[in-house]
Amino acid sequence: MSQSTLEIWAIIAALGVGTFLLRFSFLGMIGNRKMPDWVLRHLRYTPVAVLPALVAPMVVWPQATGGDFDLPRVLAAAATVLLGYLTRNVLAAIGAGAVTLYAMLYLLG
Repeated sequence: MSQSTLEIWAIIAALGVGTFLLRFSFLGMIGNRKMPDWVLRHLRYTPVAVLPALVAPMVVWPQATGGDFDLPRVLAAAATVLLGYLTRNVLAAIGAGAVTLYAMLYLLG
């Protein structure tokens, strides 16, 4: 590592302050105020946008295979999305994805 200990701690402190200010801007400054309806309408879609963004890299470039395409993971993701869409049940979708992943890893190696 080419950075000194002081530089590393300065970066950690700066990131901590930045994270605090970002969260404070929503919780501390807006806190008790009523937000406009258009903001609430947009915030409703935040989890729906964030969750696929977190999961997609693990499906498309899985760390377990060194970033190579892996059919069991793609099939598990497809089963999860399909069952989630059809049943609107999160636990059933997660269960279907887990069962599909382990079954495909067992069958396909």
